[in-house]
Amino acid sequence: QVQLVESGGGLVQPGGSLRLSCVASGISFSIATTRWYRQAPGKEREWVARIKNADGGTLYADSVKGRFIISRDNAKNTVYLQMNSLKPEDTAVYYCNMWTSRDYWGQGTQVTVSS
Repeated sequence: QVQLVESGGGLVQPGGSLRLSCVASGISFSIATTRWYRQAPGKEREWVARIKNADGGTLYADSVKGRFIISRDNAKNTVYLQMNSLKPEDTAVYYCNMWTSRDYWGQGTQVTVSS
């Protein structure tokens, strides 16, 4: 059974940082493609960043480029999203998604950026 468990969300002031983690089990982690998405209240789910677990190749949405860094640790079956210079508009529930032969989703972790 595949499980994706996100953690690391919380309340942070504008300009602050958070690191999200997504721990995977029951999946061929090293060949998966991992994406982070986010969904703010009243808005559609938005793609944030992607990493190919095999070679570490990354892509970012324009809204987070230069502020967020996606990385992975294949030995720990974990993908990270380092979020720096956070803005109030980054407030959302952040979801981890992994794809091998189909999509798998985590339960989400809340990130709130507010003073």
